[in-house]
Amino acid sequence: MPQPSDANIHGDVFGGWIMAQADIAASVPAARRAQGRVVTVAVNSFTFKQPVFVGDLLSYYAEIVATGRTSVTVFVEVYAERQHMQSEVVKVTEATFTYVATDDSRKPRPLPSV
Repeated sequence: MPQPSDANIHGDVFGGWIMAQADIAASVPAARRAQGRVVTVAVNSFTFKQPVFVGDLLSYYAEIVATGRTSVTVFVEVYAERQHMQSEVVKVTEATFTYVATDDSRKPRPLPSV
């Protein structure tokens, strides 16, 4: 749930805050698939469909859409439950991130077999 410090003076949440949270959400399935450390190498797409307001309860849904030798691509959808007079749920954002699995020296490493 975004707080007042995450928004401008009008109560609209900063896009960068939403992007950071989406990156965290997408990294979870990527790290699970890589069985270890991953780094964000690309934000392939990011679309803001609706504004996000202070007090919205956000839900992030992430799924792996592609894998390569060292990379994992994850699609994320973000929904906001509006807390106005009546609860309303709207899709506010969708994004695609690419991660690369890295070793302890932060060099790319192959994904483990499934």
